[in-house]
Amino acid sequence: MLTLYGGVKTRASLPRWYMEEKAITYNLIELNRQESENLQADFLAINPFGKLPVLIDSSIIMPNGEPLKLFESGAILLYLAEQYSDDIKTTENKALTSQWLQFVNSTLSIALLVPSHREKEFPRLMRALDHQIKIDQPLVGNLWGAADCAIQAYLAYLPLLFPHVDLDPYPSIQATIESVVRRPAYRKAMGWGQLEMSP
Repeated sequence: MLTLYGGVKTRASLPRWYMEEKAITYNLIELNRQESENLQADFLAINPFGKLPVLIDSSIIMPNGEPLKLFESGAILLYLAEQYSDDIKTTENKALTSQWLQFVNSTLSIALLVPSHREKEFPRLMRALDHQIKIDQPLVGNLWGAADCAIQAYLAYLPLLFPHVDLDPYPSIQATIESVVRRPAYRKAMGWGQLEMSP
């Protein structure tokens, strides 16, 4: 059994969205970071850094007798893709998926979220990314997968976090965002409910 620990405004929405899209059964435990539930002793025993998300796979028992515990959204996505889905079938696909996950969690997230990088790096990366993505063409292989989940989730954050940013120069990115926010599994993972409800 898979258990995902998450919370509001955490990257737990990425593995949750992935599991919803792939119809992977999981339990969700949401912690309230405002009340420091992620810093309580019982959770620190799971992840000593107190960060979310964390995935526990009770079907895998480690040498110490405890179930497998993973933190970091990229590591969780890669694990789910390898163990619970069919979008990583070759060494090449694993390598490319890992590449995109690391790009998202380092290069892209820094360009988006660190103000000193946003002005210089953001436009350059967005121009390059706009040429890389296509709505109906997965980044890796021929199935929507972990790489698409990570990239698309970050792009969909843009209008929420930076509504003043002009996305007109990036038509492929705009189209991707519009497509993503209509996906029922994405809306469920984000807690938005039905399509007619505004995010």
